[in-house]
Formats: sequence, C-alpha cells, structure tokens
Amino acid sequence: MNHGFETLAVHAGQEADPHTGAVVPPIYAVSTYKQDGVGGLRAGYEYSRSANPTRTALEEAVAAVEGGARGLAFASGLAAEDTLLRAVCRPGDHVLIPDDAYGGTYRLFSRVLEPWGVSFDPVPLGDLSAVRAAVRSGSTRVIWVETPTNPLLNVADIAGLAQIAHDAGALLVVDNTFASPYLQQPLALGADVVVHSTTKYVGGHSDVVGGALVARSADLGERLAYHQNAIGAVAGPFDAWLTLRGLKTLGVRMERHCDNAERVVDLLLSHKRVTQVLYPGLPDHPGHEVAAKQMRRFGGMVSFRVAGGEEAAVEVCNRARLFTLGESLGGVESLIEHPGRMTHASAAGSPLEVPADLVRLSVGIETIDDLLTDLSEALG
Repeated sequence: MNHGFETLAVHAGQEADPHTGAVVPPIYAVSTYKQDGVGGLRAGYEYSRSANPTRTALEEAVAAVEGGARGLAFASGLAAEDTLLRAVCRPGDHVLIPDDAYGGTYRLFSRVLEPWGVSFDPVPLGDLSAVRAAVRSGSTRVIWVETPTNPLLNVADIAGLAQIAHDAGALLVVDNTFASPYLQQPLALGADVVVHSTTKYVGGHSDVVGGALVARSADLGERLAYHQNAIGAVAGPFDAWLTLRGLKTLGVRMERHCDNAERVVDLLLSHKRVTQVLYPGLPDHPGHEVAAKQMRRFGGMVSFRVAGGEEAAVEVCNRARLFTLGESLGGVESLIEHPGRMTHASAAGSPLEVPADLVRLSVGIETIDDLLTDLSEALG
C-alpha cells in the first residue's frame, strides 16, 4: 500500500502465474473446481459464483487503488448498487440521494427499492445544512453520493457528508464512477463504501460491462461478499480480465481525458450558441473549491446548455461525428448524448428531471484539435 497509484494498478492482485510465470492473470473460464477430498478446497475455490481467480485479481486490484479493505466485482454497476443496498437496508429504512442522481440509480430506488419498502429523498448534497435537515433520526441508513454528479457535474463535500452520516449512524456511499479512483479517494475522506460502474473509466475501452464495490472495513466487506455470493450478479472471468486490463492504464488515460476536457471547455466558453458550461474545473463552478480539495484533477466529463432549447441540443448531438452519439462514458473514444432523451429519460417528470437543452460530453483521448473541429462544426 506504500506504492503509487500506477504501480498498484499494474501489480496489485496480479502476481505472475505460479505454474507458467505468465505476467498477466489467466482467464479462468471454469465453473467448478476439483476438491482434495470432501471440503478440501484448493486456495479456497469451489464454485465460480462464489470466487474465481480472475475475478479475485480484479477485486484485489480495485481495493488497492481505492485504499479499501475489500473489493468485489459485479456484472454491472447497478448490480453492485442493488447488492449493496439489499445488504445494508431493510424495509422501513430511508436513504438520501442526490437531487440530480444518475437516472439508473433513481430508477433503482423508485421502481425497485421503494416498492420493497425502502424510502428515499432527493437532496442537494452540496448543501450540508439541507442534508442534515433531511436525515431521519433512527431510519436513515445511507447517504448516497455522486460527486461529480451525472450529468450536471455538481460536487459534494465527501468529508462533510461523512460526518453527517456517521453522526446519524448511517453509512456514506460514494459513487466514484465519474472521478475514477485516480482522481478521487472517497474512503480516505471518510466514506464507508465506494461504488463503480467499471464499464466507464476503469474498463476504459467501451468493450465490457461491470461494476464494483470497495468497503473501507473488513467487516462490512465480508457482509457485502456474503450478499454478492447469495444474490449472484458477479463479473464473469472474461469481463473481469478485460476490466483488469483497463485498470492498468487508468492513470495515464485520465491525464489525457483531463487535458482534452479542459481544451473543450475553453472552446465552449467562447461559443455564442453555448449558454452555460458545467465543469468543476471552472473557478465560478459552485463546487470548484471542494473539487480542488478532494480531486487530483477535474475529470473528462463536460456538460453544456445550448441556445435554442431542446431541439437545438438534439441537433448538436446529431451533427457530431468524432463525438459518437451514444450512452455510457469513460471510454477512450469521445461520446456525446442528450441526457433528457437518453441516459436520464427515466427521470422525466420527477424532481431529478434534467434540463431539456443539456448536452453531455465524455471527452476521449483523441487528438484534441480533431475533437475541437468536430465540436465546432456540430455547434454550427
């Protein structure tokens, strides 16, 4: 744990194969394992839902780069979220979520967990007083944080929210997908669990779907591991291998994502068709000071609003060429989307509905001049 981030990303959980010396963990495409007598497990493996060596390598690596006691890999980010919430909540419990949370997270709470008996309230997490007032004594079990948020890129004070959560006997859960483990370390700031859609920056190549949880304490990690096995939405060995491969280059990729995003922001700020740019790196962003304190850099996600309303925003998305029109984010290629009609359509008509004139960019690692030309042409 004394090694730097990039060293951990390359080496943690990834010792050379003892049989062949292979420097990359093999893909263990296996469902079951030969036992040395009844109950005599080799290295603890008996069935790949419970554990698989390729998945173990990924879980150890993710735990290392987040500075946690236990990492767990899942079939998707939402599978990780659902497993976590069923492990720590019961019917009658209450959760606080961001008032601009990811649409899939909102759908999970509103359509799956609320009918199960878990209530929730959206709160502006950048306002610590509002969060404190929204806590229900004796029933709030989790404060759920995205920072930066998707897609409005609001920023929350992780350390401040951790204090509020712990004073209330609740857990602080931070979705660290937008920042990635390279740019932000929520567990070091007091969070209890970190959530990732590893589909995004950790995987980084738009070729695999996955999720992860990292627990700060071994006890909570063991509790989550029990539910991971019992619920069963685990990462398959090939998906774990692809994600592990992506993690190795996360540090160098994030630097390029950030470099390119800053240049894109400069272009947008000067364009007459852009009415607002949302990016934590801007000095006038309301969360800029907090982001500067808890993030290494400000990330590769940029959102902006377009003069002319919803149809103008949709037109910009449709005119882009290098910025591929598509959902998801965090890959090496740049993506553009209209959140109101795409990733956040499930939040339409709710308190989490996003502005209709909003466009979201996931800025990739292409040659920046090419990206700027494409975006200028899309904006007209």
